[in-house]
Amino acid sequence: MLLHRRSSNRLSDLFQRRAASGRGPRPTLAPIRRLRPPSTPAGNPPEPADAAPGPHARSEELARLEAALFIAREPLSTRRLAKLARLSDGTRARTLLRELAALQDASGSAIRVEPIAGGFQLLTRAPFGPWVRRLLTTPAENRLSAAALETLAIVAYRQPVTRAEIEAIRGVGCEEMLRQLMERDLVAVGGRTEELGRPNVYQTTKHFLRAFGLSRIEDLPDIGPVATLEPTVPPGPEAPVAPSSERS
Repeated sequence: MLLHRRSSNRLSDLFQRRAASGRGPRPTLAPIRRLRPPSTPAGNPPEPADAAPGPHARSEELARLEAALFIAREPLSTRRLAKLARLSDGTRARTLLRELAALQDASGSAIRVEPIAGGFQLLTRAPFGPWVRRLLTTPAENRLSAAALETLAIVAYRQPVTRAEIEAIRGVGCEEMLRQLMERDLVAVGGRTEELGRPNVYQTTKHFLRAFGLSRIEDLPDIGPVATLEPTVPPGPEAPVAPSSERS
């Protein structure tokens, strides 16, 4: 009994049998090459093709300084900036700050580095304030009342000032207003006087400078000379006028 081998239906076997018998071409398979993206050194991302320096290009030091200012949530001193941007010292940071401000002015940037509260911070220019306010909402509880603003103005222009002096100017008590201003870190106790009872004196804080965009307290608008407070004496009864016959 003869056993017939079952022929395979695989294409590879079919090609081999036909090539061995001379009835077909011998198949040749070309090697497959996988295309790989060009490798770049680790830590060095490829630069864009249009990275040619322009008129407002930043140096590496200046770019690090601007990046540190961009992510800062509060004003940074020149010493702090020098440390964050890996600069030599605060003098170098101050030089780069002037260069950055000039570049922002020349390019018409909507933001500019500004001195504020003893440091530097990126701020939106004043003409763009109405547009920025559309994105920012101030809760009603964070707004100051007219009485609180009056009290804050007296502290700002007369500091250090006691509560009695504030009340003498406003004509009403201000204990509650001072408490609210201290809770919002706009006013703080700056010491005590040598007067009887050693009352506290009040002064503004750095948060006050930041809130009103001031570099120092001397940058407050000039309101002219402020009259010196004099102790008020309650009026007494008028002295009787002597008759004309008794006048000397």
